[in-house]
Amino acid sequence: MATTDQAATSGEESFAALFEASVEHADSLREGEIVNGTVIKVNRDAVVVDIGYKSEGVIPANEFIDTTGKVSVQPGDVVDVLVEARENDQGLVSLSKEKADKLKVWDEISAACERDELIEGTITARVKGGLQVSIRGGVKAFLPGSQVDLRPVRNLDKLIGQTFEFKVIKFNKKRGNIVLSRRVLLEKERNELKAQTLENLQEGMVVQGTIKNITEYGAFVDLGGIDGLLHITDMSWGRVSHPSEVFKLGDEVTVKVLKYNAETERVSLGLKQTMDDPWEHAFESYPIGKRVRGKVVSLTDYGAFIEMEEGIEGLIHVSEMSWGKPKHPSKILELGEEVECQVLEVDSESKRISLGLKQLAPDPWQEFASKYNPGDIIRGTVRSLTDYGVFVGIEDGVDGMVHKSDLSWTQRINNPADMYKKGDEVEAIILSVNHAEKKVSLGIKQLYEDPWLRLPENYPVGTVLEVRVKSVAEFGVFVEIERGVEGLVHVSEMPEEWAHDPTATVKEGAIVKAEIISLDPEERRIALSLKSATEREEDVEAMKFMEKARGAEGEARSVGPSGPSGATLGDVLKGKLEKLEGVSGGEEG
Repeated sequence: MATTDQAATSGEESFAALFEASVEHADSLREGEIVNGTVIKVNRDAVVVDIGYKSEGVIPANEFIDTTGKVSVQPGDVVDVLVEARENDQGLVSLSKEKADKLKVWDEISAACERDELIEGTITARVKGGLQVSIRGGVKAFLPGSQVDLRPVRNLDKLIGQTFEFKVIKFNKKRGNIVLSRRVLLEKERNELKAQTLENLQEGMVVQGTIKNITEYGAFVDLGGIDGLLHITDMSWGRVSHPSEVFKLGDEVTVKVLKYNAETERVSLGLKQTMDDPWEHAFESYPIGKRVRGKVVSLTDYGAFIEMEEGIEGLIHVSEMSWGKPKHPSKILELGEEVECQVLEVDSESKRISLGLKQLAPDPWQEFASKYNPGDIIRGTVRSLTDYGVFVGIEDGVDGMVHKSDLSWTQRINNPADMYKKGDEVEAIILSVNHAEKKVSLGIKQLYEDPWLRLPENYPVGTVLEVRVKSVAEFGVFVEIERGVEGLVHVSEMPEEWAHDPTATVKEGAIVKAEIISLDPEERRIALSLKSATEREEDVEAMKFMEKARGAEGEARSVGPSGPSGATLGDVLKGKLEKLEGVSGGEEG
């Protein structure tokens, strides 16, 4: 009986102890706290968990669904849960496993930040100002665009789905704000790599690098924490118009260190210096006279550059393109055209090769020289006009020039374009041929007789002519004696009323009488006088009058001195007759 009573007493004490412990635990349970619980039942919509409280806790079943879509717990499993409410309307404790997991992750992230540890995350989306990153437990963090890489990244979308390590640069648990940086890690790696690269870098060494940036003047090569400049002139022994023709971003290159300044950390690189200079064998590869083929890579006013192999270019000067008058190179060749030419000269030291195009065609001068001689008459087309003459095409590639002094015997031609135009058909005579300079002198006036050979005979001094005024100047008047032959009436040989201002008193086209007072065939000059012509005309009229007067005087003498007409006539004509007789006697003498 005593034993039974003792047992009953012991059971009551154990229950009381458990009750007191339960009450004590219930008093210590707080909302927002993470506690351990044991799964005691799994329903379709909820999971019941015993957390040692007087009432069980309930958690929505969807918080336990795994990647296959099934509930991942079973009775007896121990889980960490968050107390959301001590008791709900059904008398159950409201719990959350999902929130507990998130709080645990935040605690882990906070601890990692305090220890300055790196956090792995996957870029999941692009957001305003940067990227969204999923880190531990699916916690979302922000990666600013400026912290993505060492250089600005133009296309952030290409990073979505990639996993990297990040450093937390800002953390606020209350606001749920986490800011990450990848650039900080890259800078650290670069500085470590840079120190290692600079320690070993020397001029003349050949190194590996990656094309990091391309500009108009060159490309920047990442040598390992430090960038070197590969200038466009050091990319190839040949012609490079733009670095993008040779490289693209990310290309791996082998380059030579040309210059290295440890103080400024500037590195100059060369690619062509890692290859043989083709000009070292140019003299042997391109002997004078050899026919070669190449591509037109540049056209200038003075010629065309032909690339015969990478690094070897030659120049066809405009004078070596055709046997005829030089044309602009673009009229003969086109960029990119394949052309055959001949090596004329090689200068390996200056890296120059002179090429010829016309040498592959027959020399038209040789054909001309075999067909024509001085004195031959040719017909041709006016090819061009200059201030000093007319160029006439004789044969294809051979032109002759008519100097302006050989255009006319009689006219002074200042501008040949006043008489001819391009394309005119003309006839000329070959005056001379200069084989050394390949020049032909032509004449047009030589096809006709020189009128100055007959002018002295046709127009002796003293001849009075009717002439036409061609032009008027302050010093005199130019008159046309016959077609193409002009003379000058100086102001001193003009009547006073004209001489004062010929431009105001004499009109072009007027017909006047003038006397030839001098004619010089060698100088091809004729001087005329208006005054002398007028006086001579007056003298002729006086002579005629005198003859009539003499006849009248004879009749008067036959009548006698008493006749009034005879006495009056003698008195009137006496002085004039003496003057005319004196002039007449002087001319006869």
